[in-house]
Amino acid sequence: MSTAKPDPSLPESTPHGDGINSSRRQFFHKAMASTLGAAAMMNMVPSALHQQAWAAGSDAPELTEVKIGFIPLTDCAPVVVAAQMGFDKKYGIKITPSKEASWAAIRDKVANGELHAAHMLYGMVYGVQMGIGGQQKDMSVLMTLNNNGQGITLANQLKEKGVTSGQTLKRLIDNENRDFTFAQTFPTGTHAMWLYYWLATYGINPFKDVKTIVVPPPQMVANMRIGNMDGYCVGEPWNARAIYDKIGFSVATSQDIWADHPEKVLGTTADFVAKNPNTALAMTKAILEACRYIDATANRPAVAKLISGKSYVNAPEEVIEGRFLGHYDNGIGKKWEDPNYMKFFNDGKVTFPYLSDGMWFLTQHKRWGLLKTDPDYLAVAKKVNRIDIYTEAAKSLGIAVPSDPMRSSKLIDGVVWDGKDPKAYANSFKIKA
Repeated sequence: MSTAKPDPSLPESTPHGDGINSSRRQFFHKAMASTLGAAAMMNMVPSALHQQAWAAGSDAPELTEVKIGFIPLTDCAPVVVAAQMGFDKKYGIKITPSKEASWAAIRDKVANGELHAAHMLYGMVYGVQMGIGGQQKDMSVLMTLNNNGQGITLANQLKEKGVTSGQTLKRLIDNENRDFTFAQTFPTGTHAMWLYYWLATYGINPFKDVKTIVVPPPQMVANMRIGNMDGYCVGEPWNARAIYDKIGFSVATSQDIWADHPEKVLGTTADFVAKNPNTALAMTKAILEACRYIDATANRPAVAKLISGKSYVNAPEEVIEGRFLGHYDNGIGKKWEDPNYMKFFNDGKVTFPYLSDGMWFLTQHKRWGLLKTDPDYLAVAKKVNRIDIYTEAAKSLGIAVPSDPMRSSKLIDGVVWDGKDPKAYANSFKIKA
């Protein structure tokens, strides 16, 4: 089998904006004053963000135009909707969505400032923070963009050999004397972690029993069609597209692995936030409003139509819309309504950047040998996840903020993750690097 390689990054120019008219500046001064007044009434301590903003003497965004990168996936919707439906204008900025060729391109362009921020894999942000999967750069997660909605697709050739589940895949791998190849989208990213976790749950070591390669999401279907892989893990709509094209079937969804798992985030560098705190806040507010808008079921068909265009996901509208609305068909006879379909808001539970979510990806990086030693899991998460900025944005929009920055979940193997003892958790797995 040949190894697929990412296409080179798409060249893009970077728009910048410096000014803002006086009437708009006055509006933002009044808005921030109102927010500060409300905070004082609630006995809230002003955040470091407020202190930075007022020390500079202005609450206006430092940049009026921000370039936000995305990969063609259904969960890029918040960036597109914020830009196309005017949520950005409410906060004095213009968001320019920038379609990128690969996650490596997103990583590099965010790190070097060519992109101000991006729709990013949660695990990729933490990988860059730790200097794995790219050059080290201090990073910031401003908010979570979505839960759920990814999947593992297997080639139809495996179905013909009796594979319909993790157990039957394990049996085939044990009995067939050949290399099995699986693709994910980035070494430290979410899809790699879902794929590895799922394989290991069924006794398949992702580094010893099979071969794994990296392929950008939009190239997954084409590579499966020509026989470059037996299976892949990716975000929608590229699992549904394999079924639509009759080349593969869904063996698992990511919500099967972890219901309401963290997925993409609004990521940027710590330097960007330090230099542009008001812009970071404005971006967070605009995209938070977009997430709330998308989560209303009545709005989803129109959003599916919007993002299906060539400028965004470039996939048939019906392929996007089905799973976007929770209508699942695994391609081998099972159809169901999934209550854990892709969520973008869920009363603020999705968008809050839980510390335990970021820590989980570090535990998996350690499990699979990407990190050689245990980091200070909690300290890293506190540094990366900007709960202060998110809380500022959420409260200004009347959105409830969870009282606890940690949450508890039971994964597919029955193991509970709650963030209380990350070192023990990371080292507890039977199958690991």
